[in-house]
Amino acid sequence: MHKFWLIFKREYLSRVKKKSFILVTLLTPVAIAAFSAVVGFITAMGSQVELEILVRDESGIFEQSAPENGRINYTFSQKDVEDLKRTYQEDGYNMLLVIPPVDELDQRTFNGMYYSPDKPSLSALESIEGKIARAFREAKIRQYALDEKVLEGLRTDFDLENGEIRDNPTEKKAGKLNIIIGTVLGGLMGFLMYMVIFIYGGMVMRSVMEEKVNRIVEIMISTVRPFQLMLGKIFGVGAVGLTQLAIWLVLIPVLLTVVTLFLPGGDPQSMAQMAEGMQQVPTEDLDDFNVNAFIREFFGMNWGLILPVFVLFFFGGYLIYSSMFAAIGSSISEDMGEGQQLMLPIVMIVLVAFYMLFPVLENPNGSLAAFASIFPLFSPIVMPARLAFDPPIWQVFLSLVLLAGTVVFFIWLSGRIYRIGILMYGKKASFKEIGKWLFYKG
Repeated sequence: MHKFWLIFKREYLSRVKKKSFILVTLLTPVAIAAFSAVVGFITAMGSQVELEILVRDESGIFEQSAPENGRINYTFSQKDVEDLKRTYQEDGYNMLLVIPPVDELDQRTFNGMYYSPDKPSLSALESIEGKIARAFREAKIRQYALDEKVLEGLRTDFDLENGEIRDNPTEKKAGKLNIIIGTVLGGLMGFLMYMVIFIYGGMVMRSVMEEKVNRIVEIMISTVRPFQLMLGKIFGVGAVGLTQLAIWLVLIPVLLTVVTLFLPGGDPQSMAQMAEGMQQVPTEDLDDFNVNAFIREFFGMNWGLILPVFVLFFFGGYLIYSSMFAAIGSSISEDMGEGQQLMLPIVMIVLVAFYMLFPVLENPNGSLAAFASIFPLFSPIVMPARLAFDPPIWQVFLSLVLLAGTVVFFIWLSGRIYRIGILMYGKKASFKEIGKWLFYKG
């Protein structure tokens, strides 16, 4: 155990003290924030629609509604349409909008024309159409002497909620908002596990390859057993990855928040003005979003189960796949083509588990979800995605037991390969050859 901790300490400190590690750890959040700033700036500047529109409203309906000016400004004229078509650009307008006379308001669809030398954006057209549609709706209400409150009362929504929540307040069941939060959270946790397996598992493989190619490992195994060397490397690199991940989890949200405040329209007042100016659909067609309900549901989730179990699956998945990556790294030399062939089965397993996330999130209590979250090679990715949906506790427990057994098995299996492969030079590794290494004595 003492030698294991020496290897762990060496692997951890030798990496975290490198200038490359410090630079990558600190510059990655900066690069993400800078990239987000550039994209946000481009998006904000590009999406700020500023149009001057000349309107010939032969129906009189749109002009009567007196649309407020914002990013799209409307100027009305009673001149002949043909004269306006010839002069609207010279007068500094981006577009001429012609609304024909309306004889009957009974029809549902009305048509108009716009003239513009440039193609306007889809959002701009939808905004213009939305304003005109609201004006015609108000005209219909006035013509038929309808009561606005009565019309608003006709609007009907029907929401389904889980009755188990109210009947058993102490027992957490999934309501609609809880399901939405669970789906998003589950997808994020599954994707995070997918990234961790490839990033830090690949880091273990490269570390093993470097020591083998540089012949450093020949000196190291003269004083320590290959199995201890492999374990120390796996846990040491894992600790490096966790350190880096912890720093990123702090720096990235902070930097992104700061960047957002300095983007055009990033302050609350500008965002409110943008929402008002870019409104494209009637407000009565939008469902209200209750922020307090969202916060209540988010903090009301079973975090006492989700967080510790996620950590266990995080470590379990890392140990399984990093041990396999370590075995592959010990099996190859300078030819990276060998590593790609040997990595293919691992990559396929991880990809299958990742693509299982989509049907699992669609039906988190189905038979596929239950199988994938219990099968040890899939469970590190799939089970974290199910945790937000409160899976049966026996499935979580069984999955953890099988995962722990699989971790022990794959570490033992990879150790058998590592002890032979790390000293094997000049011979191309194949699956058949690696299979023979498992039965070598010594």
